[in-house]
Amino acid sequence: MSDIAETNQCLRALRKEAMAPGLHEADLAPDPVVQFNRWLTEALARDIPEPNAMTLATATRDGIPAARVVLLRGFDERGFVFYTNYESQKGRELAENPRAALVFHWPALGRQVRITGTVERVSPEESDAYFRSRPHGSQLGAWASQQSAVIPSREVLEARLQEVEQRFASDEVPRPPFWGGYRVAPATIEFWQSRPNRLHDRLRYVRQPDGTWRIERLSP
Repeated sequence: MSDIAETNQCLRALRKEAMAPGLHEADLAPDPVVQFNRWLTEALARDIPEPNAMTLATATRDGIPAARVVLLRGFDERGFVFYTNYESQKGRELAENPRAALVFHWPALGRQVRITGTVERVSPEESDAYFRSRPHGSQLGAWASQQSAVIPSREVLEARLQEVEQRFASDEVPRPPFWGGYRVAPATIEFWQSRPNRLHDRLRYVRQPDGTWRIERLSP
C-alpha cells in the first residue's frame, strides 16, 4: 500500500465522539456578538492555542475562492477586525469583492463559529493605533514584505528588511500606507456545537433589515 493510501485509510478510521452538553435556543444571548464574546472568553479560559485564529475566505470578482488563517484583533457590534497588507492577495480580492466569510474552530470545546458579511477598511486612526501596539520587528516586517508577491529568494526579503532597519534606525516606525485593518460586518453568525452521532447543534443568527437578529436552527 502506498503512503498516501495508508494515510487515507487512517483518515477514514478517525473517530471522536462528542461529549458536549449541546446548545439550546434558551442558552443564546439575543445579540450574537454577546454570544461570541461568551464563547471566546471560554476559549481563552481553557488556554486554547491562539483562540483568535480564524479562517478568512475571500473571492475574486469572478468567484475564485481563497482561504487562509488570520488573527482576530478586535470585535464589537460593528464587526470583526483583522489587519493585513492592502496589496496582498486578500486585499486585492476584497477590493474587487468586499464580502468574506470567517470560521473559528475550537476543537477542545467542540465548537465552531461561522460568520459571513461585507467588508470595509477600518479608519486610518484605528489602523495607526493598532500598528503602534505591534512589536518593533513586526512593524519593520510590514514595510519589508510585499505580501503575496513572487520573490526570487529568501535573501531578497532579508536584504529588504536590512534596508528598512537602516531607514528607521533612529525613528519611530510609521504605519505603511499600504497596510491596515479590515472589518467584517456580519450578516449571519452561526454557532456550531458538537453532539454525539454527528447530530450537532447549529444555531444561526440572521440580521434583519431593521438591524435586529433572527435565530434559526439548522439541520446538522
